[in-house]
Amino acid sequence: MAQLEDEELLAKINHEVNAALGYEDEISEQRKEALLRYTSQPYGNEVEGRSQVVDTTVMDTIEWIKPSLMRVFTSGDEVVKFLPEGPEDVPAAKQATDYINWILTRKNNWSEIFLTWISDALLEKVGIIKVFWDETEKKNREEYHDLTDTELENLIRPEEVEVLEHSEKSEDAPEPETDDIEDVLGAQLGNPTLHDVVITRQVKRGEVKIVNIAPEEFLISREAKNADEARFVCHRSRMTLAELREMGYEVDDDLIGSSDFANYNINQESNARHQFDNSQGWPFDYEEGEGALREVWVFESYMRVEVEGGLSELRRILTCGNQVLANDAVDRAPFATLCPIPMAHKFFGMSLADQVMDLQKIKTVLLRNLLDNMYLQNSGRVAVQEGMVNLDDLLTQRPGGIVRTKAQGAVQPLPTPQLQPYVFEMLGYIDSIREERSGMTKMSQGLDANALTSHTSATQVAQVMTAAQQRVELIARVFADTGVRDMAYMIYELVNKHQDKESVIQLRNEWVPVDPSMWRSKMDCAVQVGLGHGNRDQQMMHLSQMIQFASQAMSGGLSIVNEQNLYNMGAALVKNMGFKDVSQFLNDPSKMPPKEPSPQEQMAQMEMQMKQKELEIKAADVQIKAQKIQVDAQEASVDAQLKAQELALEAQQNRPVAIG
Repeated sequence: MAQLEDEELLAKINHEVNAALGYEDEISEQRKEALLRYTSQPYGNEVEGRSQVVDTTVMDTIEWIKPSLMRVFTSGDEVVKFLPEGPEDVPAAKQATDYINWILTRKNNWSEIFLTWISDALLEKVGIIKVFWDETEKKNREEYHDLTDTELENLIRPEEVEVLEHSEKSEDAPEPETDDIEDVLGAQLGNPTLHDVVITRQVKRGEVKIVNIAPEEFLISREAKNADEARFVCHRSRMTLAELREMGYEVDDDLIGSSDFANYNINQESNARHQFDNSQGWPFDYEEGEGALREVWVFESYMRVEVEGGLSELRRILTCGNQVLANDAVDRAPFATLCPIPMAHKFFGMSLADQVMDLQKIKTVLLRNLLDNMYLQNSGRVAVQEGMVNLDDLLTQRPGGIVRTKAQGAVQPLPTPQLQPYVFEMLGYIDSIREERSGMTKMSQGLDANALTSHTSATQVAQVMTAAQQRVELIARVFADTGVRDMAYMIYELVNKHQDKESVIQLRNEWVPVDPSMWRSKMDCAVQVGLGHGNRDQQMMHLSQMIQFASQAMSGGLSIVNEQNLYNMGAALVKNMGFKDVSQFLNDPSKMPPKEPSPQEQMAQMEMQMKQKELEIKAADVQIKAQKIQVDAQEASVDAQLKAQELALEAQQNRPVAIG
């Protein structure tokens, strides 16, 4: 039954792969053309003896956009920020923000990953990364010499240590000068046994890994709109049998099948990528290894499979040839994708190369014609009378050269049309179209020379540059709200699920404990891309104005700002200046110990305390006198009542009466 299930899975996967490859052929051809144009490879319509120059519009457009995107996503400490869902989530959200950004920038090379990611997206429609939890077990070989018995015992005691080689030796001790028993025992004790040992230490460490995937290695179902909801997603790669076995998979050599590269139609894009320097190695000079070093195709497929109850679940199915190596239920496919120009209801959108490739072809034709015209102007064609001119002299072009002729007028130059200005105007027009399509203008590439001599104000220049950056900012916003946010959620879910113990990391020169198991299973995430507030210079100007206003408010006694607000403004200003560690310049008031008063403040405080005590004493005296007056009044009232009672009794009894 298990074998039948494997056969059914293999049949479904092969069907999905073939369907995806049919769709991939069309996309692959477009990506191949983009790679060739990016490296300015010949079009194939070149004419021998004519100009063969190729324009670089595709490369120029993409390379000018990359710095802006890198500045947006990699210049700060926080790439992403998690938001609390309630007051009780504030500490966990701050901890998650710090830890996820630490994983991105410290445990993974975020700058390199993001540069490759956007390069694939801008050039080949879609950039793909894979985010997964890696629990690779490694065996490190270690060699030790001259260990004592105690040192050897402590070394090999852990269970993860395995002894490969072991040898013993004894040092020669000097013979005792006497036969005294104490000298003999001392000599024996001074001659210990030493050990040379070679061990392997098995290291198992779990961590989040982020790797870039070449677009030609990624397959997705034709009707998919995104990788997270696709019915079928697959990562195909080449691995050796040894690598698969080191990962814990049992590979049957009889079920591997063919490893012919042509079966999977992956060559044309890879060849186009390496054609610039002719560095492609396979499949032209590829030799398949033998035994454990044999390379095979491995398909890591994420596919929805029907389960009991008429429902479906997402499963990770690892196959190699006709063998299923793994079949596990998973929560989501581990792929995050970027597309600079998305198309509604489609996974594959458009790249910047798609927008400007036709312009590069037009400019190439214009440049070739211009250069051909210049060549003809400098070395034009001539008409000669056959047999009347020495052709060797005529074909040898050198200053002061002599052309031997048998008759005057045997050589006549053929007129070459002059270069017309409309050709250069056409080149400028093509550049203006490129600027409108891509958003990369001369102003965004650097200040125009005309702006230095004209009467253009700084405000107008800033407005032009801001308008030119809107297309780039739109691409950055699309990247932030799609692939970068998905990547942050994946990292959050991985550490929340797999990291079950507290770890201590260094953040802002402080060691901070982090326990992801205490976080919520899901938390809102916002990507900090620094958009919507102008460029960095404008942000610095705005922050400086805010700090000036806050300082004046505090000095004037207004309670609308405090020290913490002022620190937050200063920290934002330091980050915009390009410095990542704010603690080198500013101290956080919330983390500073209470300020000790100065001697003058202490004296003033003591005087205030003495005056306070004097006032307390005077208040106590007043209170005592008031109590005494109250007691006297009460006594007088009692005496008056007694006197009235005496008088009443005397009137009744007609005799003197004394009460009390």
